[in-house]
Amino acid sequence: MSFLENLAWRFATKKFDSGKSVSKENLNKILEAVRMAPSAYGLQPYHIFVIKDPELRKKLKSESFLQSQVTDASVLLVFCARTDLGQVIDEYIELASGGKLLAKTKLLPFKIVMQTDLGRKKGEAALTWATKSTGVALGFGLAACAELKIDSCPMEGFSVRGVSRVLNLPSHLIPVAYLAVGYRLEEPTRPKVRFSETELFSRR
Repeated sequence: MSFLENLAWRFATKKFDSGKSVSKENLNKILEAVRMAPSAYGLQPYHIFVIKDPELRKKLKSESFLQSQVTDASVLLVFCARTDLGQVIDEYIELASGGKLLAKTKLLPFKIVMQTDLGRKKGEAALTWATKSTGVALGFGLAACAELKIDSCPMEGFSVRGVSRVLNLPSHLIPVAYLAVGYRLEEPTRPKVRFSETELFSRR
């Protein structure tokens, strides 16, 4: 099947077969797709928790309106946006320069641009900005699952405060989405609904 055919095949799986597991190889491919996703300035202002532990997922389920995907999927990815943008910039420059002083000097104009733009973003503004890139990374994970014929379900239905407490998150990490990954227990009960090309796109 082609990539577009695989996208048509996928759906937001509500019931997973808890007896089927995604292989380590395929999980690593999905994570690599997430890692390679584009982000603003290339900063990747997010962190993803890869959760398999059954007891931990039970606790998360209690903070997620008891949705069965949390515990029945093979693995649960918790996407968290980072709001410590100054620290993210410093880490990026360190990585891009390889820690070399000359390389850091050459990157200084780019660092100043990022600091000027992002230094004004605090609190909710920082979270909103980081969440946009986090959503792109989530989308790449969804696309990778479809390409591998692995089922998935993006989820936002959870208590941010509760999930933060269960995972003992620092204040700069804010959970914004789940990606449940595994294999469907049943086929979709209704056809995929999408607006037509003429309704969705304007060509000029």
